[in-house]
Amino acid sequence: QVQLVESGGGLVQSGGSLRLSCAASTRTFSSQVMGWFRQAPGKEREFVAAIRWSSGITDYADSVKGRFTISRDNAKNTVDLQMNSLKPEDTALYYCAARTGRSLDVSPTHYSSWGQGTQVTVSS
Repeated sequence: QVQLVESGGGLVQSGGSLRLSCAASTRTFSSQVMGWFRQAPGKEREFVAAIRWSSGITDYADSVKGRFTISRDNAKNTVDLQMNSLKPEDTALYYCAARTGRSLDVSPTHYSSWGQGTQVTVSS
């Protein structure tokens, strides 16, 4: 399995921006698609965005479309999540994940490798 390490979380005011980064130990068949998920206290883990390493094709949850941008750097094996116009409801623990297969799957159960998570807190 690929090892994933997230960074970049923190505390920001409503309307502010943060950039999360996920460093992958390698890019192999087991990590064709990279995703960002989040989990708020008392809630289920939910899909945020995903990107395919090879083509850069992306997908987003409706709640973040137009505000968040996922990108990858193939040379550095990193996947970033630029978050703009943050809202208090974006507060959560954000996870980076990797999956085998080419589909930009939104289900966390279809991702086999996970990072430890990075906390994002948006104050009102």
